[in-house]
Amino acid sequence: MTEVQPPQHGIRALHTATTLTVYQAYRPALGLPAARDGRFPAAWKRDRMTWIKPSFLWMMYRCGWAEKEGQETVLAVEITREGFDWALENAALSHYVRGVHPDRASWQRDLRAAPARVQWDPERDLRLNRLPYRSLQLGLAGEASRRYADEWTVSIRDVTPLAREIHGLVRAGRDDEAARLLPEERAYPAPAETPVPTEALVPAAAERVMCHDGPGGGSSPS
Repeated sequence: MTEVQPPQHGIRALHTATTLTVYQAYRPALGLPAARDGRFPAAWKRDRMTWIKPSFLWMMYRCGWAEKEGQETVLAVEITREGFDWALENAALSHYVRGVHPDRASWQRDLRAAPARVQWDPERDLRLNRLPYRSLQLGLAGEASRRYADEWTVSIRDVTPLAREIHGLVRAGRDDEAARLLPEERAYPAPAETPVPTEALVPAAAERVMCHDGPGGGSSPS
């Protein structure tokens, strides 16, 4: 049977009826206390933009399997779907797209006013190669950043050991075993207002469809 290709711009995430899990990577001095206490510490700067990623493998691409300096602690942050959806509904695209925005000046005004911004980057496979469809990164600033840290966060877990275990299996050529350890990321029924460069998001009915999750830092989107 031919595998169904995910939509070009669709959100895939580990989620329940009320929560969704996103990933961030931090230096241990910040990440470990956050995981220990289940909340972001006072040292976590709520006035800075922070980027959250629903894709575990994209996070692995970004942090180099938790081996990049300053990204040695990978956190799985469970947040409310209500908060995540609010951020998407109030977000602007991180870049100008002709045909989506009336002009560059309009896009810049929208971006400055928005508490969140959406960026779509190539999804990654188990070996961190590019896939032909996109993965969401969501930047939160101002009100969105503060609410993420202090209202939307339900739990924070340190998944660095999981990242290292999966990476070890990949390096050993045991891809099937590695894939079985990946979080179960399913299509997420994002709000219709979610900014996309072109076509519409995957419809809510597709939430029941399993997405391809096999063979990807807190303050930066790339």
